[in-house]
This record gives sequence, C-alpha cells and structure tokens, in this order.
Amino acid sequence: MVEKIDAVLAVSPHIRYVAIYQDGVLQSRQRSGLTGASAAESDKYEELFVNPTILKCASQRGELDCGGLRFIVIGYGNFNQLIMPVRAGHVSVCFPLGSNPLEFTDRIAALFAPSGQAAH
Repeated sequence: MVEKIDAVLAVSPHIRYVAIYQDGVLQSRQRSGLTGASAAESDKYEELFVNPTILKCASQRGELDCGGLRFIVIGYGNFNQLIMPVRAGHVSVCFPLGSNPLEFTDRIAALFAPSGQAAH
C-alpha cells in the first residue's frame, strides 16, 4: 500500500494528502509543511466512517441508472478532496484550493485499475 501512496503522490506536486482504505487496512500520508491541514485523528475517522458512508450512498444511486460511481469531490474550506472507490475500499486525495482534482482522476484511477484494464 505504501507504493500506491507514493504513486499517487507522484501524480502531482499539488497533492497534499493521500489515504488508502482497502481490505480493512488504512494507510495515509500527508506532505510536510501544509497550512490548513486537518488533524490526523479526524482524518483517520473520516477515512474509516465518513468517506465509506458517502461512497455507499452515492454508489447506490449511481447503480440505479447512472452507470455507477467513478468519484466524488468535496470542497472543504481549506482544500478539495477527491474520493474514489477502489476494490474493497477507497482512495482519498486532497488538493489545495485553486487546483482542479478533476484533472487527475484518470491518472489516479489507473493506478488502481486491475491489470490489463483501463480506468474509466
């Protein structure tokens, strides 16, 4: 999982934070020297409870007649957060205000796509 975090961080120097919650295991890393960063303890509970709940609700809607769910972007006061479902979990990536997480969705999704399959 550490290699995946490194790979996500390598996508852009604008990425502030990466968390991967997969198969019941949570790992995360935050770039040093950030301003407006949230507390590590609140990040932990966000990844364990909040983001899975948001993804579950949006996924259920997406499966009805929208072709599934690819990602969610949340605009917090200090940063933008991209959340993507992955096999048995999710990846969460935070960007500074003023950056556009949508520019990076395909590259990040490709890091989690099963071998031989392109990300949508």
